[in-house]
Amino acid sequence: MLKATIKKDRNTAVKDIAKFLLDSGKISGVFTLKKFEGASNADYGLITDPALLDFIQPFFPIMPQNAGKTLTKLTKIDKPILVIIRPCEHRAFIEMVKREQGTTDNFIIITYTCGGVIPLKDHAKGLKEGELDKYWTDVQKSINPDTIRDNCRRCEHFYPDNSDILVSVLGSSEDSTDIYINNERTKTILEGFDISLIAGKFDASSLKNIIAERAAEKEKQFKAVDKSGKGLDGLVEIFGKCIGCRGCNSVCPICYCAQCDFASANFDYNKMILEKELDQKGALRLPPDTIFFHIGRMSHIAFSCVGCGQCSDVCPAGIPVGTVFNRAGESVAGEFDFVPGRSADEKIPVTIYKEQEFPELGE
Repeated sequence: MLKATIKKDRNTAVKDIAKFLLDSGKISGVFTLKKFEGASNADYGLITDPALLDFIQPFFPIMPQNAGKTLTKLTKIDKPILVIIRPCEHRAFIEMVKREQGTTDNFIIITYTCGGVIPLKDHAKGLKEGELDKYWTDVQKSINPDTIRDNCRRCEHFYPDNSDILVSVLGSSEDSTDIYINNERTKTILEGFDISLIAGKFDASSLKNIIAERAAEKEKQFKAVDKSGKGLDGLVEIFGKCIGCRGCNSVCPICYCAQCDFASANFDYNKMILEKELDQKGALRLPPDTIFFHIGRMSHIAFSCVGCGQCSDVCPAGIPVGTVFNRAGESVAGEFDFVPGRSADEKIPVTIYKEQEFPELGE
């Protein structure tokens, strides 16, 4: 790993890298958050005009969508694209690559030590005066901002080492930016850019306070949704408020089916089944099968949950979907020493066949 210190703020440093690569023709575009002058919001965009790079805001604390899913649509572009995304978005894309929904070959990916994002609902209402300034003050002090998503408050994968370039943001100064280059391909493509490279590896010990804070928050949040001793009643407690909008499914970066089975004719209201259930129960909730929907989705993708929190953020009923899925996924993935998005070479546990596994459980 190589390190470089750029004597500029993080936004300017990354913009300079992007402009150099685009001007030199080494990349065909830049994918990141952009924000126009006077706007209080940001969205993702693919930029090919170097002049428009002045509008990028790669570290703006909002996640309008998990970009991991969006990147799967750009993998067929031939010339490389510079991608600047959050660690959980990068991990989500890696999980999609494993499912043959994309490839990392034509991307140069920049991630960073992440302070988390403000919930979309709070941002839509308008940030309070000084809220954004306080967020950046907390980030500079390497502490958990009060205003970020619950998922971000417990995230333990916020200092990645699996991207092409890592930018140190948490605990960093405003006038100097440390970047870490993780492979020869990236070193080669940056040749000609005005930086001095030295041997150096990112040291996570500087983040020990926020690491401990997030570990404690994770334990607290996981305990709050632990209904393991309550069976079906526990699931009703958590998911009973579900209105069946399936927004969590739509925004999940791991759900990628062209047509979800739950949205197919298999789950249309069937008159015979409805009549049978009405005869048995005397009453029937509509829409039906909301808990079955969550159980089905959980069994399919929970072990690859990257904890981005998009599902919780869009839930109109306030269900902590992301916390439940993250907890369920980690409990399963932990049995296989599997971390979602850690490496594109690490296979998803359910795709691996072993003649003998978990013998302690019996046949």
